[in-house]
Amino acid sequence: MLEYMWVINMKNIDIIKECISYKEEKEWFEFKENWFSKNEIGEYMSALSNSAAIQGRKEAYMIWGINDMNHKIIGTRIDFDKTIDGEPYKHYLARKLNPSINFVISEEMVEGKRIVLLKVSAAKVVPTAFDGVRYIRIGSSKERIDKFPSLESELFSHLTFGIPTIQNVESDYQDLSFQQIRDYYSSHNIKINKKNFEINLGLKNRDDKYNVLGQLLSDNSYIPIRFAIFSGKTKASKLYSVKEFGYKCLVHSLNEVLEYGKILNIPQADEDDRTMERKEISLFDYDAFREAMINAFLHNKWVEKNEPMITMFSDRIEIFSRGGLVPLQTLDGFFKGHSIPVNEKLSEIFLQLHISEKTGRGVPIILNAYGKKAFRFSNDGLTVVIPFNRKNNIGDKVGDKVGDKVGDKIKLTTSQVKALAEIRNNPNITKPELCIACSLSKTSIDNAISYLRKNNYIKRVGSNKTGHWEVIE
Repeated sequence: MLEYMWVINMKNIDIIKECISYKEEKEWFEFKENWFSKNEIGEYMSALSNSAAIQGRKEAYMIWGINDMNHKIIGTRIDFDKTIDGEPYKHYLARKLNPSINFVISEEMVEGKRIVLLKVSAAKVVPTAFDGVRYIRIGSSKERIDKFPSLESELFSHLTFGIPTIQNVESDYQDLSFQQIRDYYSSHNIKINKKNFEINLGLKNRDDKYNVLGQLLSDNSYIPIRFAIFSGKTKASKLYSVKEFGYKCLVHSLNEVLEYGKILNIPQADEDDRTMERKEISLFDYDAFREAMINAFLHNKWVEKNEPMITMFSDRIEIFSRGGLVPLQTLDGFFKGHSIPVNEKLSEIFLQLHISEKTGRGVPIILNAYGKKAFRFSNDGLTVVIPFNRKNNIGDKVGDKVGDKVGDKIKLTTSQVKALAEIRNNPNITKPELCIACSLSKTSIDNAISYLRKNNYIKRVGSNKTGHWEVIE
């Protein structure tokens, strides 16, 4: 059924501004200035309609009057109220589109410039074709979909079975157990029905097979969660260590990562303008780190069975979650904390276990600490950057400016920091295990341990064979 109209609509202006706010065109919108092509507009409509279906969006857009390079509003002269070969052009488009889809053409004034917005409904049941050919968007390009068989198959799957979710996609593993998540509920004094908890938590799909959610919450998720630490500012620098937190219940992995963040957030002595007591400043804002990490676990595109990436450099931590924003989430809403969950049932479970909350404070907390520059959006996901507030470089001695008092601690070297972090994380760790965990030689570990003990960072409790380390706060 054909539907078109020319209206002034504030919602349309919001759509235009939302699209402009992205750094580059997405699969679901296209910018033009005054460009017109009788058939290519219809081909774009086919491509946008099909891409909207794959992306899980209700509609897609072509917008005239926007420069596609810098996204500046320049206005347009394009006119859809024209006749082509004796036929109204809008009727021509509707006749060539198959199956018939809704499209709406609106004229708006934005910043005093005329903008034309073409809204195209997402494909339903079968892909949308123009003049018998089906098109798709590859990045910001329009292509025939038959050139991409895997994408065509994905589109048909979405149209037939709906958008894949962690609840309707079957896990590759069916021999799963759930003692860890049961214990977690018990430790938080939340009663669960042992007989029906798999149903209540939505761990199986309609075919009574464990789904991806079941896999994530099982005792072995079969998914790695790694925290990589590099010595410099890029991955080209030396890799110090890789800490493994995966292959267990996702909730436990998240808790371990958060605890590791506390270890890494070493208090620094601030000697600037010191007059009385020494101030201690954390390496980074832990609340922002915690919110970014929870969001990464909660909103990661787990349906593709790929994990978030956590990387620490000399000046920052980067937390990358796959998939980016959900289809109905706008950038403006995102920054205001209007959260739309990627994984709805996982979000419910996180709320139930008080890991997250419904107040939408996560993103605003990060914004308050680091501003919008902390967020980097890309086609494949979202990276949150947690910068370090370093008062001293690795290896500097705190007190160089004013001298140390007896009992004051000095800045540690990189080797000493790594050894202390591992000891804090595992008081029973042995020196050979420290060598492996810190990627250091036996001599380096011996020297680090000796220094840490001598300067009252750690002490040994019990014998060398049966005792353990204790970190002196």
